[in-house]
Amino acid sequence: MRKLKLYLETTVFNWYFEPERSFHSDTVRFFEEIAEGRYEAFTSQYVIDELILASEPRLSEVLSLLEKHPITILDTSQETEELASAYAEHKIISHKHVFDRLHLASATVNGMDAIISFNFSHINRLWTKEKIQAVNQVQGYNRISINLPMEVVEYEES
Repeated sequence: MRKLKLYLETTVFNWYFEPERSFHSDTVRFFEEIAEGRYEAFTSQYVIDELILASEPRLSEVLSLLEKHPITILDTSQETEELASAYAEHKIISHKHVFDRLHLASATVNGMDAIISFNFSHINRLWTKEKIQAVNQVQGYNRISINLPMEVVEYEES
């Protein structure tokens, strides 16, 4: 069976280090399954660039997490930036939220099955899910799913 190719957006890393958040245990379980090799996990240089803007120790924590897990860091690309611009032109995510657009575009351009995100403001919301598919289709890209970690983790049956 083919492994799912999953793009981890910045909020998933943040949730891992914030035990007071709801669904923290699901997020930890998700990273355990990545370590077990159940998925092909990816993130991008855009996540690193976004985290550089955050204060320490978050950047160091995420870099350490990346070292401990088999997560491939995708490079930036002109193709990704052009698709991200198309999302802004179609008023899906404004120019102000550039990293959110870049995460969606990077996941799409690199052929991910899904982007995993807790970003309910701009990424993981019905409007975005519907409109992204339309723009991706017009631009010649495949559909991409937008999910929470708990939607992909495997729970044991009781």
